[in-house]
Amino acid sequence: MLDPDDVNLLTQIGFLAAARGDAKRAEVIFGALLRVRAERAFAHVGLAMTWLNAGRAGDAVAHLRNVRLPDKEDNDLVQAFLGLALQLDARASEAQRVLTSVAQTAENTHATEGALLAQRLLGQSATTPQAANPTPGPSAFALGQR
Repeated sequence: MLDPDDVNLLTQIGFLAAARGDAKRAEVIFGALLRVRAERAFAHVGLAMTWLNAGRAGDAVAHLRNVRLPDKEDNDLVQAFLGLALQLDARASEAQRVLTSVAQTAENTHATEGALLAQRLLGQSATTPQAANPTPGPSAFALGQR
């Protein structure tokens, strides 16, 4: 079994591979991480980002559309990335619906990173002080520390 530090290292390597356009390696890494941490957002988002970077937004949409995670913060993050993937797949009205739904949760006292990301993708000003950070921070991909 992988400990959280191992998972963190593999996740970072996977994102580096995805960013460099090495979809084959990134898919293998994130596929393996899905087997050990399927209930968390990072592997799903990593796989989606791999496909988005490779110009395969439809594949990212197909995967993210079926992900339902038990943790609200993780689920909001996956849904925000689904909205992004829909935008990149030229499905603006679907993207708008998904992102609006997630962004509305930021109006509560504790806005999730996914909700704040959804607001930014919609071009809205965020409704909480957390919005000063323009991109999801390291906690967006926390690896089981909770």
